[in-house]
Amino acid sequence: MESRERHRPACPSRASKWVDFGAVKEAVSMERVLAHYGVRLKGVSKSYLRGRCPLPAHSSESSKESFGVNTDKNVWACQSASCVRAREGHLGGNVLDFVAGMENCSIREAALRIQRWFGVGGGCVAGSPAGSETERARQLVAERKQGQRLAQDGPIGRAGNAVLGFSLAGVNSSHGYLRQRGIQRGTAEAFGAGFYAGKGSLHGRVVIPIHGENGELVAYAGRALGDAEPKYRIPAGFKKSLVLFNLHRAVCSGEDRVVVVEGFFDCMKVHQAGFPCVVALMGAWLSNIQEGLLVEHFKQVQVMLDGDEAGRWAGRTIAARLRKKCSVQVVDLPVGQQPDQLSAEAIRRLIMGQGGPDISNQT
Repeated sequence: MESRERHRPACPSRASKWVDFGAVKEAVSMERVLAHYGVRLKGVSKSYLRGRCPLPAHSSESSKESFGVNTDKNVWACQSASCVRAREGHLGGNVLDFVAGMENCSIREAALRIQRWFGVGGGCVAGSPAGSETERARQLVAERKQGQRLAQDGPIGRAGNAVLGFSLAGVNSSHGYLRQRGIQRGTAEAFGAGFYAGKGSLHGRVVIPIHGENGELVAYAGRALGDAEPKYRIPAGFKKSLVLFNLHRAVCSGEDRVVVVEGFFDCMKVHQAGFPCVVALMGAWLSNIQEGLLVEHFKQVQVMLDGDEAGRWAGRTIAARLRKKCSVQVVDLPVGQQPDQLSAEAIRRLIMGQGGPDISNQT
């Protein structure tokens, strides 16, 4: 019996086979590729799967559920620091990048394998001789563009902030500036915040580590002690819209209700007042990525932004966006006040019942 392979229309040579990367990505879902490898993940929401990372580059034994897939966007990410380092800082990508990682091959070869496995998106380039310079040039351009997209696209929409390969040493969590802001030493140590006297752009500032969803260190913010500008120094290229400050600790608290504040010190003061499930937007606006993180991890959200006009408007706007997805409560602060200016008792009083109406079902 003749092989079925012999009845297929064949290109003159492998080198002349055109790969339509877009067609492959659109035609094949991450679920199909995972099934091909026998990988099983658990569903944590309607469009999000999570489980152990199957990539050969993954070496961490402690990151047990660092691998996630967004089925709506057909992208994946492993947020284990060791796995990210092995992939030169890339947190994830699409089906092509996943297969390339599993097979230790190029993006082109990954696309060709997917075509063979699932019978999609390939063929000959009409009129191109085998191995022609024109065909090869087209293929190289396509591969280069694909590689650029994989580096830029955010796996599960959250990549773009590379994991830092270092941590600052000699951070003083007992510095007087922290005491002036009402931050106790134990709180500062828990957050890794403190005065940094070392070299570099953060010299002479209070540094505050910023972590990703699974605790990976992605940046340091540096707060000036006085009126120096800029007030906060944050690394160029860091995208605060992709993370929620303190999310990894809030998730580990095991609570379903989270308090959302604006700034770093607001977050530390609320945590210090006895509410470890607190995150900061690092501003007064909620990005789509941050919204997704809140809805994914928590059932109830208490929005407690600053008590000025801008903060109150932003708080109600954010609550209106969230109300169809989870229970939302707006916590109104005294006019002109910020959470980090309040006593622990005042914070507790506001959060525990005097924060305003539940608007989860309001229109």
